[in-house]
Amino acid sequence: MKLDSKKLSKILKIKLKDENLYIIAFTHRSYLNEHPDYNNPSNERLEFLGDAVLQLISSDYLYQKYSDAPEGDLTNYRAAVVCTSSLAEEAKRLSYGEFLLLSNGEESTGGREREYILANTFEAVLGAMFIENGLLYCSEFVKRELLYKMDNIFNEKSYKDSKSKFQEIAQEKLGITPVYKIVDSWGLDHEKTFKVAVCLDDKEYGLGEGKSKQKAEQQAAESALDKINRL
Repeated sequence: MKLDSKKLSKILKIKLKDENLYIIAFTHRSYLNEHPDYNNPSNERLEFLGDAVLQLISSDYLYQKYSDAPEGDLTNYRAAVVCTSSLAEEAKRLSYGEFLLLSNGEESTGGREREYILANTFEAVLGAMFIENGLLYCSEFVKRELLYKMDNIFNEKSYKDSKSKFQEIAQEKLGITPVYKIVDSWGLDHEKTFKVAVCLDDKEYGLGEGKSKQKAEQQAAESALDKINRL
């Protein structure tokens, strides 16, 4: 599998040392189902690593930037800037979608534009960067390509928890409390990934994936917010 390493290097502003590491970072698990002879794993392990790196970098940045903010506010700020829609927005801007390896099914249903796939890829690429270049480079990258928008998030007060926002809107518009259901899970017990649907009266409004049920629920709520806001 060939990667346009020259183009990716220009996007990431870095020289790729291990091209195959980045091929893995762009390999969605669906691709493996249709390519049994493919020798690489999916990007889920790199996503797991990148998520931890992102949590540390964003937490340190917010701790320093908002020195008087209590822990609860810092948690909300972080959730807003590293949420699925935020990461997907930056992954799309960085053209990550065009590098993805997807199954034909994911391809035909718009997988290259799907928020949770793009957000997970953002984390997987960050995981690859951490392996090759360490925390300092990753910190510079995240500040440049993601945390730049923290001022807008703060000024616009758009840092409310997605589940809380969706529940408020669902109850206001429809008088219904959202229900979250696990529809799939995979991986070892200590590295499980969950897929969660959020429903209103058994009608699905959003799907999310995450390394914890809580993260998957947040992703599902973010997806559902876009749908319910169009009602």
